[in-house]
Amino acid sequence: HGFIHADSMHLLFNMFTLYFFGRAIEGLYQPFLGGYGFVAFYLLAIIIAMIPSYLQNKKNASYLSLGASGGVSAVLFAFILLAPWESIYLFAIVPIPAILFAVAYVAYSIYADKRGGSNINHMAHMWGGAFGVIATIILEPQVLPHFVNALLSPSF
Repeated sequence: HGFIHADSMHLLFNMFTLYFFGRAIEGLYQPFLGGYGFVAFYLLAIIIAMIPSYLQNKKNASYLSLGASGGVSAVLFAFILLAPWESIYLFAIVPIPAILFAVAYVAYSIYADKRGGSNINHMAHMWGGAFGVIATIILEPQVLPHFVNALLSPSF
């Protein structure tokens, strides 16, 4: 599922996000997420993000799940832990703080999952993001106090 996408825009959006945020965390998390570590983090996130949907739908022959969004969400949320006030450009135009983007992203994922009607596994966004947060804290425990301190002292 992680290498098949609903359409070319879905693939483009995922790969665009992976490229920019992946470069940022890969460079900042040496040696944990450098090179092969980053590939393992990404692929494991794709797998972990799919498990809840698989368990929920394993007897539903018509259920489809497409996209690498779980892995991309893990990378994105790892970045947000590092730089919660950094600007993320919504639709490549509107700058918003990363932490606000995270809240909106989670809210949209829940909404889109409940609405249904697409072949995109929106709950994989949630589980991928959760994996990104948890794995990042496990690999680099000092990121948690850094995140809290950054939240309490925003730099706009």
